[in-house]
Amino acid sequence: MPESHDILFRTLADPTRRAIFERLCRNGEQTVAALTAQAGVSQPAVSKHLGVLKQAGLVRDRHEGRHTHYSAQIDALAPLIDWTGQMTGFWQGRFDALEDLLKRMDQ
Repeated sequence: MPESHDILFRTLADPTRRAIFERLCRNGEQTVAALTAQAGVSQPAVSKHLGVLKQAGLVRDRHEGRHTHYSAQIDALAPLIDWTGQMTGFWQGRFDALEDLLKRMDQ
């Protein structure tokens, strides 16, 4: 079973999907029609991307009459934040060790 951060990376790797998610983060809830107007791809393509984002937990939909409204679920990014924090700590430790080594070599 893939790790949750793997699913998020895979989902956000697509530039159109990432742009839709970013637009929802910046502008709040939007309809499929509003997202399509700015996406540069067809409505069926936007709907497909929204389905992938929803499956990954990155968006939530709300039906109101004949319209579906989508909103970003920022908390779904927590596994990516955790992973980048771990990687930051890992690399910071490596750079500190390299710096210590270089100082000892200069002495």
